Amino acid sequence: MKQKSVNFVQHLAHEIDEENVEDYLSNLYPLIGMIVVDFNGLESGLDSVLCEIFSDRSDSTGLIVLHKMGYAAKVDLFKRFNDDFQSSLNTSIDGYNLLLSNLKESGRLRNLVAHADWESTDEDGYTYIKLNISKRGMEQQYVQFSEDSLEKIYELILSTRAALGDFWDARQYALDNA
Repeated sequence: MKQKSVNFVQHLAHEIDEENVEDYLSNLYPLIGMIVVDFNGLESGLDSVLCEIFSDRSDSTGLIVLHKMGYAAKVDLFKRFNDDFQSSLNTSIDGYNLLLSNLKESGRLRNLVAHADWESTDEDGYTYIKLNISKRGMEQQYVQFSEDSLEKIYELILSTRAALGDFWDARQYALDNA
């Protein structure tokens, strides 16, 4: 995905052609929805794994801990538990580092998609994401979403969901054979 910055002048404004934008976005709506729905499934799977780490008898303890916890904090908790687990068993589970990276990237990309100001998309597909304020002044940040880039985000989320399941199976195998 390409990105661009535009200097903020006086009002938060975007150069858009409303007629062309609606046609452009109508092709993206299904992908945006699929990303949001399947990311929620990924987060739910992460919740289940974390609950299982707390107790295999009931999810209640895990759910109490996870209640109101954001996704990034859950990924961090997952990492801490599994770093300790692998250290304790003096083992390393294949794909673990890639899984962590993909969990983080899935969250970052989902946030870009879910929090984008889609009605500000211009004719080149650049969508307003946020306002950055720094020593250089204020800059409006845009990301160019396309069907291809959204499909890649969706595929990353799906493959990460599968990798989380594979990791959990490998973790259980390592525990059973310790």
